[in-house]
Amino acid sequence: MRLLKLSAVTVLAASLAAPALAQTELKFGHVGAPGSLFDKSANRFAEVANEKLGGKATVVVFGSSQLGKDRELLQKLKLGTVDFALPSSVMSSVAPEFGLFEMPYLVKDREHMKRIGSEIFWPKIAPAAEAQGYKILALWENGFRNITNNVRPINVPNDLDGIKLRTPKGEWRVRMFKAYGANPTPMAFSEVFVALQTGVIDGQENPLAQIASAKFQEVQKYLSMTGHVYTPAYITVGLDRWNKLDPEVQTALEEAAKETRDYVYATAAELDVELLKLLKVAGMEVNEPDKAAFIDASGPIYEEFALEVKEGKDMVAQALALADGS
Repeated sequence: MRLLKLSAVTVLAASLAAPALAQTELKFGHVGAPGSLFDKSANRFAEVANEKLGGKATVVVFGSSQLGKDRELLQKLKLGTVDFALPSSVMSSVAPEFGLFEMPYLVKDREHMKRIGSEIFWPKIAPAAEAQGYKILALWENGFRNITNNVRPINVPNDLDGIKLRTPKGEWRVRMFKAYGANPTPMAFSEVFVALQTGVIDGQENPLAQIASAKFQEVQKYLSMTGHVYTPAYITVGLDRWNKLDPEVQTALEEAAKETRDYVYATAAELDVELLKLLKVAGMEVNEPDKAAFIDASGPIYEEFALEVKEGKDMVAQALALADGS
């Protein structure tokens, strides 16, 4: 009888433990604030993924740099202590090919970006990430970047002369703004608000979704709609961690990541309209710069990229050719 009772307890314990083992928690860290495009994108992915996973695992999202800043998250992906991250500009420090998306005025619109993704990103750039230990599941969006500052409206590159401008920690963005005459200051996104508030920097550049969700309108006077760079966001996992996941889990996650892209693009387009109105109501002075002047000043950046990055010249030419749908 005692043996039977022990057996029953063992069976019960095993049945209770099984769901716990199946419920692997997959941590998704990103730097976006609540209400940002990153926040909305990651939460939508988690919703879709968890439905597809059916209890085999659970995606849990941690925003606002809770699990680390961009570079820290990339390190944690390799260590396997974070399962997903959503890097953007920082990827140009992982592999030089990602610098393509640092080239000013390269991406015309989201349909153009889809073509670049199919024809250039997946065959040429994604493999470069894998060579560095990262797997990218899908191309999402950070967005078209615009300049805010407290010194003056930015209409032409010369207006940036001497302005201390925060940039992400990507080499090509720094070079670009130096060429435009600014004093670029690489800084983690989570540190930008206080740096603007205290006058450590004069301005920054980001998509409207990041500007509004981080409340930069509270500490910035001018918004110049330069749209100088379109930055994708890459839903990324560590390759070693990925290879240890059950194939069914891998399939569910890849499907969810790709299915989320259309939601991301549609939400981003809506935010572009809604948030511009919000920022104007908040008191920001908005201007439409002379984009042709910025394009003219961007030639040296393209030349440097073509010289320094393998296949850089060909990738740029191919990307520009795809702008008209060809």
